[in-house]
Amino acid sequence: MTLKMKNLHRVFAALLASAMSCSFSWAQNFPEKTITLVVPFAAGSGTDAVARQVAQKLSERLKQPVVVDNRAGANAQIGTEYAGKAAADGYTLLMTTATSHSANPFMYKSLRYDPIKDFTPIARVGIMPFVMVVKPSMPARNMTEFVAYAKQNPGKISFASPNGTSLLASEALGKMAQLDLINVSYKSAPQAMTDLLAGHIDFYVVDFSLALPQIRAGKVRALGLANNRNSQLLPDVPPLAQTIPGFNLHAWNGIFGPANMPKPIADKLAAEIQAVLADPETQAKLNGIGFDLLPSRSTDEFKAYVADQLQEWGQMIKLARIQPE
Repeated sequence: MTLKMKNLHRVFAALLASAMSCSFSWAQNFPEKTITLVVPFAAGSGTDAVARQVAQKLSERLKQPVVVDNRAGANAQIGTEYAGKAAADGYTLLMTTATSHSANPFMYKSLRYDPIKDFTPIARVGIMPFVMVVKPSMPARNMTEFVAYAKQNPGKISFASPNGTSLLASEALGKMAQLDLINVSYKSAPQAMTDLLAGHIDFYVVDFSLALPQIRAGKVRALGLANNRNSQLLPDVPPLAQTIPGFNLHAWNGIFGPANMPKPIADKLAAEIQAVLADPETQAKLNGIGFDLLPSRSTDEFKAYVADQLQEWGQMIKLARIQPE
């Protein structure tokens, strides 16, 4: 190697070391101002409830405000696109679900963000169970009776779909049980629940955080759990799979940053989020709304999980024969 080449190697090595040192120093000082946690769903939704609890505890640990910014609409596309185009400096984060990152790529012909290329996966938070509930006047008392009733009334039974999970669950239920159902789209989950309570729609596959208060108050009737396991919060409600073999659906929840976020920042945020989720008070509050904590152990683990879920949901959507809009 010539002397000139050796000198160039030394210069490159010095520049690399300097960049790494600056990046580490930046991570050490981060954050120095307010962090915005974008939620692409309406206030009062399950994701919003989880986000506000996590934001509060994360703020305490980071010694800076963490503010939840609800940007609902277009089945989580509006808030997701907004967060993906923000500066990748760690001050704008996205808490979202399988709706935006697993379902939407297969449900829309044109999506203005890429769930893989446009985001930096930071941490999986957990799983939000879903339950099928029916309006108060629905004569069916269980899933067997519901299936029979729906078959006696083809094209007359409606369901709410304010998000990808609710839509996929309801469409899959219809296809697997050979039912002719009507899809009614909503801008937000709370709005859909309001219409169910009023009897404007017949059933709704909804997250526990919205459903539990109404079930406990006797305002709606729970017929089945979307994921194929029992719940301590609803011990008398069986999984839908007992009536519809093979039915199993749950929605994951996680936090992302825009693409190309510096790894030291992403790693620091991931570590702090893991600490928040290990806090007993946080665990008690999230478990109380039916949220199952399942934090990822590293950013790389969450990245692999998001890619796997994208494929899995794509297969489920294909089986449900949902056509992209």
